[in-house]
Amino acid sequence: MTQPVLEGLRGVVFTESKLAFIDGEKGILKYVGIPIQELAENSSFEETSFLLLNARLPNKSELEEFDAALRSRRVAPAGLIELMRMFPKDLHPMHALRTAVSSLAMFDADADNTTEAGKLEKTYNLIAQMSTIIAALYRLQQNLEPVAPRADLTHAANFLYMLHNEVPSPEQARLFDIALVLHADHGMNASTFTGIATASTLSDMYSSITSAIGSLKGPLHGGANEAVMDMLEDIGEVENAEAFIGAKLERKEKVMGVGHAVYKFFDPRSRVLKEYAAVVAAKHGESKQYQILNKVEEVVIARLSAKGIYPNVDFYSGVVYSDLGIPKAFFTPVFALARISGWMASIIEYTRKNSILRPTVNYIGPDEAHWIPPEQR
Repeated sequence: MTQPVLEGLRGVVFTESKLAFIDGEKGILKYVGIPIQELAENSSFEETSFLLLNARLPNKSELEEFDAALRSRRVAPAGLIELMRMFPKDLHPMHALRTAVSSLAMFDADADNTTEAGKLEKTYNLIAQMSTIIAALYRLQQNLEPVAPRADLTHAANFLYMLHNEVPSPEQARLFDIALVLHADHGMNASTFTGIATASTLSDMYSSITSAIGSLKGPLHGGANEAVMDMLEDIGEVENAEAFIGAKLERKEKVMGVGHAVYKFFDPRSRVLKEYAAVVAAKHGESKQYQILNKVEEVVIARLSAKGIYPNVDFYSGVVYSDLGIPKAFFTPVFALARISGWMASIIEYTRKNSILRPTVNYIGPDEAHWIPPEQR
């Protein structure tokens, strides 16, 4: 007996969550009931991570304790750094990150501990060390020595410091912190679902996050911000934008950074990032990319808004990352750096009442077939 097929699992509800609320029709995103705009303006990545992991905001002492725990765990295993030195220099950073995170299990004698306490231990380590790993990958690919983390810097400032071997300005650190908060969670997206699916088998946290990273790599998910910057390079000048996008739509090609599986209105994260992209453009007098994006947005809204298609979080994030000196190839690893908190929180939440994920399919093959010897085929 066949059942209705819901393509891409659209509309399928398989669990409950206290973490992220999304109203795609109205363009609303909340973490544990708090609007994303409030968190972007007032919170930090450390506080947002605590919020997702505990489904509540911390008090002052709890936040200080959580922050101290993360700062104390930033140093990645020396053996992992040595292993990363052997990676090919032209390896895509997401391949490298996936391999590095998977390899972390080799340096953890308690890697298979899937108790709640064990998962939290892995969570703190992974949140703290993801930035160290990504910064080291970048520097090794540039034939530079990795920069050791500093415990006196915030999570955002420490990453930029390890990337460039230079302490960022308070404005740069805050801008990156906001980007991390905006990307920390987004409900049951493909990578979160993939991580949960792996964890539902009672596999270890390293396997679950490795699975999530593999899912995030795709250009329809985390890789979209990289594709947006490629599109800007192809457009070249503001005056080319309308014809370029028009031709893409005529060919029924996807405009990267536009449209979302959930939002049928503006992605609220894109509105926050647009404001900061404008500040970046004005501050440095390098507004061409921002102007091109504005023109593309104008064309997209005129042509596609009736279908509920608007810019998403990837649309402006690349411009912000570029201003912070983050190379295009590392945009998606930086997405993972932010999303690690949401992945971990969702996995821990789901596995408290765990049920192995086992969807079904409608079989559409032949009713009856038999094996035939090769010479008779």
